[in-house]
Amino acid sequence: MSARQRGAAALSLTALLATAPAFSQELAFVACPIVRDTRLVPCWLTEYRGETYYLGIQTDVSAEFNPPSLGHRILVEGKANPDKPRICGGIVIESPVVSIMNDRADDCRTQLPSDDRYQLPFEPPRPPGPSKGRLAYDYGPPPGPPKPPFTAKTFTVPYDFDGLVGFKTPRFLTPIMTYAEAIDAARIEIRGYRASVRLSDGTTLAERPVLARQRAEQIEQLLKGAGLSQPKYEVHWIDAAEAGGPDKRRVTVTVSPR
Repeated sequence: MSARQRGAAALSLTALLATAPAFSQELAFVACPIVRDTRLVPCWLTEYRGETYYLGIQTDVSAEFNPPSLGHRILVEGKANPDKPRICGGIVIESPVVSIMNDRADDCRTQLPSDDRYQLPFEPPRPPGPSKGRLAYDYGPPPGPPKPPFTAKTFTVPYDFDGLVGFKTPRFLTPIMTYAEAIDAARIEIRGYRASVRLSDGTTLAERPVLARQRAEQIEQLLKGAGLSQPKYEVHWIDAAEAGGPDKRRVTVTVSPR
């Protein structure tokens, strides 16, 4: 191959790489949240390694994405998708899992004004301001009552990193209560877990050692406190931290019939 041919090939490769689509990237990192005002509702961003990422909008507790808190760092887990149009100036992280870290971080208080270049490209689920009883998201009618023959059924309660029950927890406890009452449950087995996550920079972040026990015992207390006191309870926990993503931070609840 001549020098001219090699040069032409190099230029062709460069052009190909420049026009090739970006690939989604799994990310896990700790950073400060950033809130940007818009004409509609505020949007939440974060920065990592010189890039800005979009997390979600300010909404209410019915949403999959619950806003973080200024004054605390956050653990962000999700898949960045550079192929999607940016929102509020940030690369979209699809279905992000955002956990508020417990320790205070007074350097994490960035608030950006509304900017015509960075406005939401969609209408929010409801207008800004107090909900006045109107939630942004509707998960549809509840499923019908279970039909015999009844079998043991396992439910999963997920958690934010290093967290206990939160705004989303009732959404996962209600099906447990409904099923246990419908089948006149004889036994409920609760098993708590804690986890560690490998961050994008190669380091590992582990949840507190006591968390698996606290999660399991708290779910037992909540179920009993809600009136589910007749079944026999068996409560266990796994002290060792499982490596993995958000699905490893959990409590499983197995409801067994008589």
